Amino acid sequence: MNDSHPPAAGPSSRIERLQRLLGEEERDALLVTKLENIAYLTGFSGSAAMLLIDGTGAMLTTDGRYTHQAEEELSARGIAAELVIGDGTRQFAALAGRLVRTKILGLEERAVTWSLAQRCEREFYPSLVPSSGLIERLRSTKDAAEIAVISRACGIADEALAAIRDRLSEGVVERDFAAELDFTMRRLGAAGPSFTTIVASGPRSALPHARPSERRIVEGDLVVVDFGALVDGYHSDMTRTFIIGEPTREQERHYEAVRLAQEAGVAAVAPGVAARAVDLACREVLVTFGLDAYFTHGTGHGVGLEIHEAPSVGSASADSLSEGMVVTVEPGVYLPGLGGVRIEDTLVVTSMGARLLTSATKDYQLPWHFQRTI
Repeated sequence: MNDSHPPAAGPSSRIERLQRLLGEEERDALLVTKLENIAYLTGFSGSAAMLLIDGTGAMLTTDGRYTHQAEEELSARGIAAELVIGDGTRQFAALAGRLVRTKILGLEERAVTWSLAQRCEREFYPSLVPSSGLIERLRSTKDAAEIAVISRACGIADEALAAIRDRLSEGVVERDFAAELDFTMRRLGAAGPSFTTIVASGPRSALPHARPSERRIVEGDLVVVDFGALVDGYHSDMTRTFIIGEPTREQERHYEAVRLAQEAGVAAVAPGVAARAVDLACREVLVTFGLDAYFTHGTGHGVGLEIHEAPSVGSASADSLSEGMVVTVEPGVYLPGLGGVRIEDTLVVTSMGARLLTSATKDYQLPWHFQRTI
């Protein structure tokens, strides 16, 4: 079955497509325990649930905290699922009753805990088999509604950075700037940041995933800011690098190398392209600058209900890009003791190639304005 085309909008059609995949995988049913997958299939956004999908439909189980929320969210999305509310004993009893005639039950092998798998073995009748990536295959290609939400998240991130980026020139502490950026995204409509916002300055910018520290940003610093906004359960992801004050020739060269590498990666994005080819396009540019050894991570990843999801965009990826996928392209170079540069955009794969969803300026130089008072 070819799942490369964008799925029809709406969770109910996603359940139908999953049912077809289960038939092809020779599974009679699938017990979904990963919350992002449950949200994708039903719209339910609670923090505890199990979802059983079989050939006749769906059963969602959760506890009493979510009685009304579950009813409202499933109804709003047209999900005609059997809803079971209660403690774990009641939930498992209801699932077992529905599974009496089921022969083969799939469990999400990358999400199910050992204790849950053991309980399923004790209480369920079917043979249990591991199932990997079925829902993730569906999720990797976004429909128009999903792309619209991700685009809103990207727009909020763009606007938030534009509103406060000049604070980097005022001697702000990394942790304070990260907190202000997170607050600004919330003020603009985000539920929160997509992940712990990265603000890394000076030598710390050579740490690809540095957490914000008490270091004060000073003139001459490279500053890497990596962040995203969470909107209606969907994420955005963007990185910009700034140089505070007059850049050195070496800083300019490193920034130019990464800028050109990122442009090459974005230009390589198109339907049918191997994801590893995007990674290679970035690395080939860095080779010409003699900086490829300092690019120490993959070029990108899918973005959606999780900040990192399929497809993988790296040198070892076996994935291919399809229209409707939302991915990042984020090459970087990191030189210990000197600093790092990373540029990242979130983009959607279109029939014509790629369309950027993040649009914050890549102008990197910020004049130094800090005036210390006595």
